[in-house]
Amino acid sequence: MLVLEVRMQDTSRHSKDPTQSFTAKVIEWSIHNQMLVMIFMLALAVGGILSLQRTPLDAIPDLSDTQVIIRTEFPGQSPQIVEDLVTYPLSTTMLGLPFTKDVRGFSMFGSSFVYIIFEDGTDQYWARSRVIEALSKIQGELPEAAKPQIGPDATGAGWIYQYALIDKTGKHDLSYLRTLQDWFLKFELATVDGVSEVGSVGGFVKEYQVLLDPNRLRAYGLSLPRVHQAVERASKEVGGRLIEQGETEYIIRSKGYAESINHLEKVVIFADNGTPVQLTDIARIIEGPELRRGIAELNGEGEVVGGIIVMRSGENALNVIRGVKEKIE
Repeated sequence: MLVLEVRMQDTSRHSKDPTQSFTAKVIEWSIHNQMLVMIFMLALAVGGILSLQRTPLDAIPDLSDTQVIIRTEFPGQSPQIVEDLVTYPLSTTMLGLPFTKDVRGFSMFGSSFVYIIFEDGTDQYWARSRVIEALSKIQGELPEAAKPQIGPDATGAGWIYQYALIDKTGKHDLSYLRTLQDWFLKFELATVDGVSEVGSVGGFVKEYQVLLDPNRLRAYGLSLPRVHQAVERASKEVGGRLIEQGETEYIIRSKGYAESINHLEKVVIFADNGTPVQLTDIARIIEGPELRRGIAELNGEGEVVGGIIVMRSGENALNVIRGVKEKIE
């Protein structure tokens, strides 16, 4: 009888797993070099703390594209005129910029907005410089009254802080608070690191208003353009040249800026048989608020004057907000 004997050899004890072998060597090396391991752990801990402190923190992650905004004021013109004379020429010019992904134009009464969207990874300030170069080329093709301006170096998520000016004593009106915002707070907060722009909302902007009397204009035979030209010429500086006398230079200039209502009242429109006709003879000059198209209100308690802090692109929102609060204090 033939007997077939099969023997199985256990090779499990003789095979080696490369992963387990490497892990065993790392553990063995760590046991014999405990000081180096402690140094590496301290270095990683310090690096983690520093990274945590420098990591930009924001309530809303900024995932917006690289974009540049062009705002053009064209006072008194309808949206169709603004579209034909401003928005369309600007949009077609910006389409030729390198790395441009999309150009969007919006026309409204008296103003135009053009958004230039660049490809991902495009540097913000490189894109702004290309837009400024294109604006310098097309400036001569736009209407004289249209003044394009490039927007702040911020993104759509740059609105990080807002405050309101409130006078609970009632001693100061909204026009005074708006003046305080525009000529003091706005400049102070603009110096905070990371702030791109400080916008003002609400209140009244002071201005001198000339209220013409149609009957007196008709009596003197004056037209609106002539009065406008006279007021414009009377409220400007005129420079001359130098005169040297006795080794001393004297500057000749004409001071003409209107600094009060009294200055405007004395503006001469024309002379009637040697008698000057002043602006006060045909109009009433007052100090009033500029026309506005919106208000700022807080908690249902009435109108207030406010400010909006816009953060520069790529900045740490948490640090900028802390800097703004410290400056306000």
